[in-house]
This record gives sequence, structure tokens and C-alpha cells, in this order.
Amino acid sequence: MANWRRSLGDAFWTLDRSLGGQRRPTRIQKWVARHPIGTGLCVAVPFTLFFLMLLREEEPDDPLFAVAFGLALGLVFALTAVSEHLRQRRLKRLGIWDGS
Repeated sequence: MANWRRSLGDAFWTLDRSLGGQRRPTRIQKWVARHPIGTGLCVAVPFTLFFLMLLREEEPDDPLFAVAFGLALGLVFALTAVSEHLRQRRLKRLGIWDGS
């Protein structure tokens, strides 16, 4: 089981390196990695309001649909921010980036 997880992790980091994962993070990537919940909320709130505005025209009785979609998008962005945080920790551990 441990070998399977390790090979999956190695495959992920190989893909990350091929997509430019060894580069230093930009300013926005640093902020996103430090604030994954804030990133998710910064995406979820505007999209929730947007979906509520769209539903007001068609079905004003079901705001739960808009809230669910907004939160789902926020969750996707928050998980992406967590993966960026892990990438930056790896860069520090490998000595590629000093964290400044």
C-alpha cells in the first residue's frame, strides 16, 4: 500500500515538474498559499451572488442551488490553494526557493 501511494506521489510531482513546478512562486501564488480559506471565500462569495442573481430571474424560490454552486467553486479554489502550499513547502525542502 505504501509503495502505491509513493508511486502516485512521484507521478504527481513528475507531472508538476514538467508543467513548471520548479519555478519560484509569484506574489499572488505566495498569498494564495498562505490564505487558502480566504482564497476559497474570495471566489465563493461573488459566484454565489452571481448565481443568486441569475436564479432571481428564473426561480426565486430555490437559493440553495446558488449557494451550493458558489461553495463548490470556492472549495475547488481552496483545494488548489492547498496544493500550491504543498508545492511551496516542497521547493523549500529541496532548497530551490528560500521562502522570501
